[in-house]
Amino acid sequence: MSKPSIYGLTYEQLTDWLIEHGQQRFRVDQVWNWLYKKRVNHFSDMNNVNKETIALLEDHFILGTLEEEIKQESKDGTIKYLFRLADGNLIETVLMRFNYGLSVCVTTQVGCNIGCTFCASGLLKKNRDLSSGEIVEQIMNVQKHLDSRGEDERVSHIVVMGIGEPFDNFTNLMDFLYVVNDDRGLNIGARHITVSTSGLAHKIYEFADTGIQVNLAISIHAPNNELRTQIMKINKAFPIEKLMKAVDYYLEKTNRRITYEYIMLRDVNDHKEEALQLAKLLYDHRHLAYVNLIPYNSVDEHNQYQRSESTSIQAFFETLKEQGINCGVRWENGADIDAACGQLRSKQIKKKNVG
Repeated sequence: MSKPSIYGLTYEQLTDWLIEHGQQRFRVDQVWNWLYKKRVNHFSDMNNVNKETIALLEDHFILGTLEEEIKQESKDGTIKYLFRLADGNLIETVLMRFNYGLSVCVTTQVGCNIGCTFCASGLLKKNRDLSSGEIVEQIMNVQKHLDSRGEDERVSHIVVMGIGEPFDNFTNLMDFLYVVNDDRGLNIGARHITVSTSGLAHKIYEFADTGIQVNLAISIHAPNNELRTQIMKINKAFPIEKLMKAVDYYLEKTNRRITYEYIMLRDVNDHKEEALQLAKLLYDHRHLAYVNLIPYNSVDEHNQYQRSESTSIQAFFETLKEQGINCGVRWENGADIDAACGQLRSKQIKKKNVG
């Protein structure tokens, strides 16, 4: 079995591991600093760490398990990376440029079992969870790429919205969040990190109980059970009543705003009727709700769906506003480089199979 990525260890886990292996406490800060501040590519580059510790780390861990397969850069500055994992599986990571900073969208699973009928990510079923190290490495690889440009840029925001359902890989997700948020390392603020879930209600309770200040987004996409089940099979297990009960608990526990993702599908969920239903669903805690209206990115394999007309999107937006619901429209980044999550990976796998 291949050695695990050292990036999978939180600061506390690294501390315990080094002490258990006979190392002095001050070595933890040395190693952590080399990993996340100086961002070395080899353990041997840690030149103020003794040879015994270096050998110990080399025997048990690896620094890089991701290999860059393809990198595509959009006209708008978005960069999409296709990474090959040690076992040959492919994942995607996206760097997006905004006026508030550089945001990276990370993947948490190889494939996805949630089965949203409009989504490219779910075209390939879940193969396995990513380790916490493999998730952290996505950020490290992007940051090292930025470092190589010499423009003193840093990843400032993270969205956990790539391939897979983050809450279906909960333990590794949480370790990832603790690593990237740690102020002794990458120091990416918790309020600059957003985790998106398709609505695993039991994990929303668990997430609330962690006390972490990371933002929560919920893919709602429909305001009633009949329609939501039609486009998101996860709604059979966690119907809207269960989901909103978990939301109530989260809000009571954290008093933190939730973003509701709502993909705009032409003549499916984009009528005034659905806008009014959504407003009613969120009304009681509207002060802690924000709806993100997302124009649909068409996917060849899901040609039953098209993007809502801009007039429908505008009318939906205005209806929500009239009902007192905060909302906005999110236009995509990287439209010229397979912007929809999962597209690049799917195309490469098809190409390989055809070849």
